[in-house]
Amino acid sequence: MTTAIRHVGLVVADLEKSLKFWCDTMGFVVSRQMEESGPHIDAMMGLKDVRITTAKLAAPDGNLLELLYFHSHPDKQRWEGRPYSTGFTHIALTVQNLEETLRRLKLVGASVPAEPQLSPDGQVKVIYASGPEGVLLELVEVIKK
Repeated sequence: MTTAIRHVGLVVADLEKSLKFWCDTMGFVVSRQMEESGPHIDAMMGLKDVRITTAKLAAPDGNLLELLYFHSHPDKQRWEGRPYSTGFTHIALTVQNLEETLRRLKLVGASVPAEPQLSPDGQVKVIYASGPEGVLLELVEVIKK
């Protein structure tokens, strides 16, 4: 029986750039960073001679995002899925001020292809944006009534 979501993992092509984005732009804090290798990682990944740097990032509410940088088995530079692609598609983040968040995202070159939308029930403003490696961010600001 599941008791909690432990973290969400995100493979990155450039760890330093991703750390800067997630920490400086989005407000996460590095809670742990490690170099990982050895038989247990090889067995878990089903690969040989795996070398990974992992960084656990904590959101203000304590939820964790794990960045994984594969030194030994790099993949493509960008995720190419869409909001309607099969499988995991995005990370939804609640933000205090959507306009300020979008301003910060645009300063670091993130793609913001549309204007924020008000939900039909008037409870939230929401928009999709693209972060590092093309990962989709759903940004949500709860409207105070």
